[in-house]
Amino acid sequence: MLDDVEAVVLVGGKGTRLRPLTLSAPKPMLPTAGVPFLAHLLSRIRAAGVRRVVLGTSYMAETFAKEFGGGEELGLELVYVVEDEPLGTGGGIRNAAEHLTAETVLVFNGDVLCGTDLGAVVKTHRETSADVTLHLVRVPDPRAFGCVPTDASGQVLAFLEKAEDPPTDQINAGCYVFRRSVIDAIPTGRPVSVERETFPGLLKAGVRVSGHVDNAYWRDMGSPSDLVHGSADLVRGVAPSAALPGPTGEALILNGAEIADDALVFGGSTVGRGVMVGAGARIEEGATLRDTVVGDRAVVGAHCELRRGIRVWPDIVLPPHGVRFSPDV
Repeated sequence: MLDDVEAVVLVGGKGTRLRPLTLSAPKPMLPTAGVPFLAHLLSRIRAAGVRRVVLGTSYMAETFAKEFGGGEELGLELVYVVEDEPLGTGGGIRNAAEHLTAETVLVFNGDVLCGTDLGAVVKTHRETSADVTLHLVRVPDPRAFGCVPTDASGQVLAFLEKAEDPPTDQINAGCYVFRRSVIDAIPTGRPVSVERETFPGLLKAGVRVSGHVDNAYWRDMGSPSDLVHGSADLVRGVAPSAALPGPTGEALILNGAEIADDALVFGGSTVGRGVMVGAGARIEEGATLRDTVVGDRAVVGAHCELRRGIRVWPDIVLPPHGVRFSPDV
């Protein structure tokens, strides 16, 4: 149990890749498998034994406290810190420092869905006497991520942000363990990137930065496609979460939803409260949706066909027989 560890979750980003969905809610608050995405991450933190979490907010900051309050229902103590101006990942961590009391701090990017054993990451941090430990995962194409080679002892050798010719398939998974003194040393009053400034600076100074590599479930939830697939993985139980408002399976049907007997709802779909799925439909009468995100209060008309990462924003009404293949609907 990590009852002597505190957590910082960075949730201040604007989520521009998910627009227009993030025009009405911050990315970590978008509905994912029936609840705000952040609820899944907080449930993982709580399950690991952490009890106190500082949320670093900025964009639409008030929505987080409105949803989660003081964290009592989650079994957590939640503290909210607001960035008046964007401070970057490092600046966001430093902005939370005055609210931290523990010497060991877990830090999370608030848009990552992950099933790693947090206790094992902290164990690696302590056993290697590290100043910072990075959770690393292996991916088929690491060029779009921070590439992190390590030696045989697990010590990080370099931090290569989005390298064109990466020397390893290990990438930064957006979960870190910090020694409190490292957080206190991050500069204040200006934006700081841990990826481009803090981590390379620590390596240059010769301090111990460890890597914890595992094969746990991991997905960056920054794109519409990843949002859809991550939600489906949660519903089907592929990605772990204690925050699901129902059992895992082919579909998650929330209270108040109405589904016709011959309608097809499958593949990890979530049918929200008050949603009606018509006869012969895959959302409404004769409609087919595949790899699609539909915003709050949107209406998809009969026999519409939506595919390939389509985003339908809140309050939009698509007429019957409307067919869309572009993600710019």
